[in-house]
Amino acid sequence: MTRLTSVLATGLLTSALLLLSDGSANATPAGEIEDNTAHGLWVWKSPSVLAVRRGAETLRDFCTAEGINEVYVGFPASGDGSVESQMAHLIDLLHRSNIRAEALLSSEDADEPGRHREALLGRVREVIDFNRRHSADRFDGIHLDIEPQQRPENKGSGNLRFLPGLVDTYRAVRTEAEGARLTVNADIQIKLLKGNRAERKMLLESLPRLTLMLYELNSPADGSSIEEQTHKLLAASRNLMDMAYAGLAGPDLASLTVALRTPDYGPMIPQMLKALDEAHRGNLRYRGWARHSYNDTLTPPR
Repeated sequence: MTRLTSVLATGLLTSALLLLSDGSANATPAGEIEDNTAHGLWVWKSPSVLAVRRGAETLRDFCTAEGINEVYVGFPASGDGSVESQMAHLIDLLHRSNIRAEALLSSEDADEPGRHREALLGRVREVIDFNRRHSADRFDGIHLDIEPQQRPENKGSGNLRFLPGLVDTYRAVRTEAEGARLTVNADIQIKLLKGNRAERKMLLESLPRLTLMLYELNSPADGSSIEEQTHKLLAASRNLMDMAYAGLAGPDLASLTVALRTPDYGPMIPQMLKALDEAHRGNLRYRGWARHSYNDTLTPPR
């Protein structure tokens, strides 16, 4: 019996030493954060994008060239068989390049219970039905772009009256999606992170991932240097990340992706996105960046 105890103790000690050799029980292995970092891209008006010759291939090539590893593809409210076939073809191409595909659904009023929320849930079910028909070329997730702040009654920096309804919608979508093995991600505006502790907790516990739309900090026409624009971006992103999680803790809080848009940085946007990754490396709440949008690259400059 004593010998058995000794063997068990030796095994436990060996396991502990192996664990300590990696740093600690809570340490993150080298490279893990980077490997899980999201680099997203919005694609609006997808039927038009995919209708052009080699449209799906061109999109795939752009993603691989720009380091994109997930794409938010506008999911049409209705479409004929050719649109569905083009969508499945795109997903197949993306998956072959290890790029995730999320079905992008948008609304200004889906936070409201009743017909508006049910309309969005109906769209979620359409995505689920698409996946059933295309099990080999299925969407990996749902990406929500719900913007109740666009309605007049919800405008104003401190006006979060719509937040409880928005969170209820997020939860309803999550229930539908996770039952069909789909992840859920949602775009949010800066003012949602300025709520009180209870409001931020409610928001951050509603979904596993949120994407912060960090827009209009800079403009290529404002005369600022690249260094000044980068400093401003990184200061704002750190401040907002700190603000989001202030006073909150726990494993159920969403991680945050930071989104930038092309008009704010022009051709320098890849450099700005890279700076975000470098600045937030090691922050376990930071999920990565997203770029709005592919459509901007298709429009010739005026």
